[in-house]
Amino acid sequence: MGREREAVCAVGEQGAAHAALTVDSSATACTVSGAEAPAGNVTFTVSNSGDQVTEFYLLGDDQLRIVGEAENIGPGLSRTLVVDLSAGSYFTACKPGMTGAGIGQAPFTVTPASAADAATNAPGDAELSARIDTANANYASYVKDQIGQLVTGTAAFAAAYTAGDDDTARGLYAATRAHWERVETVAESFGDLDPKLDLREADLEEGQDWTGWHAIEKDLWPTEAEAGFAAYPAAERARLAGLLVTDTATLNEKVQPLTFTLSQQTNGAIGLLDEVASGKVTGEEEVWSHTDLWDFQANVDGARVLYAGVRDVLVQKDAALAATLDTRFTALQSLLDAQRVGDGFVLYTDLSTGTVKGLADQVNALAEPLGQLTAALVL
Repeated sequence: MGREREAVCAVGEQGAAHAALTVDSSATACTVSGAEAPAGNVTFTVSNSGDQVTEFYLLGDDQLRIVGEAENIGPGLSRTLVVDLSAGSYFTACKPGMTGAGIGQAPFTVTPASAADAATNAPGDAELSARIDTANANYASYVKDQIGQLVTGTAAFAAAYTAGDDDTARGLYAATRAHWERVETVAESFGDLDPKLDLREADLEEGQDWTGWHAIEKDLWPTEAEAGFAAYPAAERARLAGLLVTDTATLNEKVQPLTFTLSQQTNGAIGLLDEVASGKVTGEEEVWSHTDLWDFQANVDGARVLYAGVRDVLVQKDAALAATLDTRFTALQSLLDAQRVGDGFVLYTDLSTGTVKGLADQVNALAEPLGQLTAALVL
């Protein structure tokens, strides 16, 4: 689809090489004119040959972190995205209709710059400030993207649950909630919505109306509930599903104008790891479905996205801390990967005591240097 063609390289005013590529976003494909470029400034000229408004994304190697995006490109129109890229692995993708997970995700490699270019491009204070601004903007885009996917997934989940298709609903439950868990600290900042959407039964106050994911979870896994639990009637299913969809739509509206500072990002990463330690690694979050490791992974995803967004800045300020965080994120991910089954994980109840302790110890090992991130970058 054109990815075998080489990127066009040029020379900027300061002598640093940069690449200029084209992207054709159609209804069914996302065709990029090259699959690699040298480190430095890379220009993507995105043309929409489809019949819906589209977006183009450059994603990190986890296919979650947004490195750059071109938004609201109408049919027949073009838009240019310029990003300053470090060497590494990335992915390109388009999103016709600006909903869902996008299409045409493909690997994109950024090769190391020459020694001369690296010296020329060494960041000064102004460039570090610009990188921070870019990281803040990209994280806002990531939050909106995850909540947008939560809206789409919640609609499908609620439809299956209301229709009594419990097998489908159970299959959608953990994967859909991952979008919430990846940005949980942001979602929790809207105090009225968090209990409506994510309150656990153990935290209910007397007389409080229990709604949201966990109220539905209990109904979908009745064999795990306490003796005498009665399945919800159809009317209650419809009520809970309707509120879940409505409250998620409200959350989506609330995140649209959000902006972030560097300290909000770094504290968000710390907060997400705290969520792992306080609920996921203990098995207290998903007491009936036992899908805690899905949530665990999503919290780690979100923390790693936040860290990756500011990592280039941290390398300039505290390379040793960056190296420690790299190592400990990798070690934690290795432990999680060992518990994978297909596209998911083993149930929490299938974990041995030793495995749980190992995960908890590695969370603590990561939490210590991660807790230094805000001071290293902001003070």
